[in-house]
Amino acid sequence: MTNRLEGKVAVITGGASGIGETTARLFVQQGAKVIIADVQDELGRAVCNNIGSPEVISYVHCDVSNDTDVQNAVDMAISKYGKLDIMFGNAGTGGKMTPTILDIEYEDFKRVFDVNVFGMFSCSKHAARVMIPSKKGSIIFTSSVASVTFGDAPHAYVVSKTAVVGLTKNLLKHDAVKVLSSDTLRTYKIDGTICCWL
Repeated sequence: MTNRLEGKVAVITGGASGIGETTARLFVQQGAKVIIADVQDELGRAVCNNIGSPEVISYVHCDVSNDTDVQNAVDMAISKYGKLDIMFGNAGTGGKMTPTILDIEYEDFKRVFDVNVFGMFSCSKHAARVMIPSKKGSIIFTSSVASVTFGDAPHAYVVSKTAVVGLTKNLLKHDAVKVLSSDTLRTYKIDGTICCWL
């Protein structure tokens, strides 16, 4: 296997476990330098230590619902590795499984949106801030097949992942980001904590 990502720098939110951890491992194997940005501090540091040296992979605390945390993760990529080529907005939350719309608490619905939608907005905004001047970069988001199948997941999760697809499509049409590529990875059921209600 060739080093397809040789010389590339990536920030992976939600990179301490699940899809994010697997992606971080693959990216480093393919020659990239990676920043894992996550709220699972102990696990994130352990994953970094397991994957490689601090020269190729680093950890930063990042709650994507906090715009400043996302900005700091991007700034760390720039200060440590000199650039950002790939932003993988993978952090997410499923919310509580509730039988009907009447059972959903406003704060739970809002929390899912804060992470899954506003978090991905912050990822795209701060990545674009450094990618547009360099006229290159890729912004990737994790969505879900729940954004097209409906009915198998909590309301907040389905609506938030549908919004992520909309964000991706709109990024591709916006004049300022035409130099970037943007895509959405729609996952099915993946073993892990976020899918405990499936």
